[in-house]
Amino acid sequence: MKLKTIEWIADTNNRLAPGRVRSIDQTALPVKLTYIDTRSVDDIWNAIKELKVRGAPAIGVAAAMGVVLAAQERSTDDVDRVCRRVHKACEYLASSRPTAVNLFRALDRMKTVAELFEGSAPDLVERLACEAVAICEEDAAQCEAIGEHGLMLLKDSDTVLTHCNAGSLATARYGTALAPVYKAREKGMKISVYADETRPLLQGSRLTAWELMQEGIEVTLICDSVAAEVMKEGKIDLVMVGADRIAANGDAANKIGTYGLAVLAKHHGIPFYILAPTTSFDLSISSGDEIPIEERAAEEVVHGFGKQTAPDGVAVYTPAFDVTPAELITAIVCEKGVFRPPFALGDG
Repeated sequence: MKLKTIEWIADTNNRLAPGRVRSIDQTALPVKLTYIDTRSVDDIWNAIKELKVRGAPAIGVAAAMGVVLAAQERSTDDVDRVCRRVHKACEYLASSRPTAVNLFRALDRMKTVAELFEGSAPDLVERLACEAVAICEEDAAQCEAIGEHGLMLLKDSDTVLTHCNAGSLATARYGTALAPVYKAREKGMKISVYADETRPLLQGSRLTAWELMQEGIEVTLICDSVAAEVMKEGKIDLVMVGADRIAANGDAANKIGTYGLAVLAKHHGIPFYILAPTTSFDLSISSGDEIPIEERAAEEVVHGFGKQTAPDGVAVYTPAFDVTPAELITAIVCEKGVFRPPFALGDG
């Protein structure tokens, strides 16, 4: 894989901290590939909120690294002061986006490290950096495993329909929904992809189409409203999408428009798969009714990319996600394998 979405860059060779976060600015794509070096927790919060870093797993990684930036902000020998910085940073970063559970899992891990640590302040900062890097590496490994399991669902010459971006740009490496596509390419299989444009922020056209082309995979971009037509025409063999949070019963929250695709796939007899790491599972909630749904600013719809596309004063409803009921999901693929209904994810 050519892309490295996010990584920790140490300032010296002998210790991980102090350091900085290097990430792709996804708002600059597809016109320009730009990397941002970040040294403050405020900049990480803004990067997550403004979608410079996006995708549930990548958000979790970014948040963990943001905690390290807060911990190292000013040199101190007071370990309690570092712990207070960690807790303050975790509370702050948790306010950036509410739906992706990976964010909160990563922050919980960072808080636990601080709470259980015994040693000096500089060593605590180093331990926090090690944990953040581990979260990043674990995500890459999980995504690769998702790719291997999801590969079993693909046949040579299959065409996959996907929505939003659940590829390398959304994770530490490989992606979730696109991981099987990348694994198939590595094994010499010919898999093509139809990518929904994904209104209103065009993650499908700006990001998914771009990264698939970077990897030499055949991709066709379609407007969201074309999905039903390509299904009716028999051009789609299966649908693969990611998820930002999955409830214990298998209900899955993903980018707005995913639920509609699941309904269409059911009508046309096309398998519909959710692919996500177990860090996206929230077994504390029984169903998708309990998943908090982020609402974005109306400007993203009525002034998309700087151009007014609706009359002044019009009412706008802007949920960023919807929930696909478990009964519409053919299987959920995670790093542990392929799970088919009836889902009882809370049972292990």
